[in-house]
Amino acid sequence: MQEMTSVVLARRPNGNPVPEDFSLQRQPLPSPGPGQALIKNHYISLDAGFRNWMDEGAGDAVLPAMAIGAPVMGLVMGEVLESRHPDYAAGDWLMARIAWQDYSLADDSHFIVKIDPAESYPMNYYLGVLGDTGLSAYFGMTDIGKPQAGETVLVSAAGGAVGSIAGQLAAIAGARVVGIAGGEDKCARLLSELGYDAAIDHRGDLQAQFSAACPDGVDVYFDNVGGPLLETVLEHINVGARIALCGAVATYGNPQPGPSNLFQLITREATMRGFFAHTQVARYPEARAQLAAWLEAGELRAPEYMLEGIASVGPAFCDLFAGRNFGKTIVKL
Repeated sequence: MQEMTSVVLARRPNGNPVPEDFSLQRQPLPSPGPGQALIKNHYISLDAGFRNWMDEGAGDAVLPAMAIGAPVMGLVMGEVLESRHPDYAAGDWLMARIAWQDYSLADDSHFIVKIDPAESYPMNYYLGVLGDTGLSAYFGMTDIGKPQAGETVLVSAAGGAVGSIAGQLAAIAGARVVGIAGGEDKCARLLSELGYDAAIDHRGDLQAQFSAACPDGVDVYFDNVGGPLLETVLEHINVGARIALCGAVATYGNPQPGPSNLFQLITREATMRGFFAHTQVARYPEARAQLAAWLEAGELRAPEYMLEGIASVGPAFCDLFAGRNFGKTIVKL
């Protein structure tokens, strides 16, 4: 009998997740019922933001809190094997927010975007630079950051999935780009591989590094971290600064009080706005076309940290929080 394997939440993480928080569960491969499609997943995307829904009572309008013993929710890329859904046929490729599984049953309760299999890029790119990762960087920079030539753009978690793309988009716009990352190796890779102009190691003396890397202040801040780092950055923003809130990895599973210096937004006449890429589905073709054009022109790179096999999914997710990845983290099944 053919089986499907799920990565389930074995226990609630205490702070940063560890491999023991997850386990594998096998069951017979199901058949799709009315309104369902059976998907063979080829790639699983590991995104730090999903840690937010692993806590008790963390449910919201986006996702319910994940249940102990249930498959962990995430983003997958797969091919429809069998369908009883009117919009999906065998052979269709789908990006879906569903669960960490090698096979999935999808229906209208899931966020699903169809991907044309004739596209010229590898399908894993549609979880990365041409997927939620690149789309988040694009919408955050284009709609909120709006970097201009000569401005200083600061990106936190700059070696991560979204940050690695966001900083490059600011550079394409002609801005001076500064990335914040953890460790000398990541900081060096920002400069050598992604074209950042300066890097700040958040494990070092932040104030001294800010003074050296951002002597004229910060015009745009693309924030993937939140927490105390956001408070520090607010002390360095310029008049008219724009702050795009993309993520808050410092607070996932570790609630912290918000910045105590939000008055900086008033005195600097700055704006700070959160956003969510999944509310912009109608603009996905626009964003993908522009990102693809930059890829074709060699102006944009798509760094990936890829592991293989369903058993690697939980550990790969933990690698995000341990700082062992660079770029987009994906598991190939």
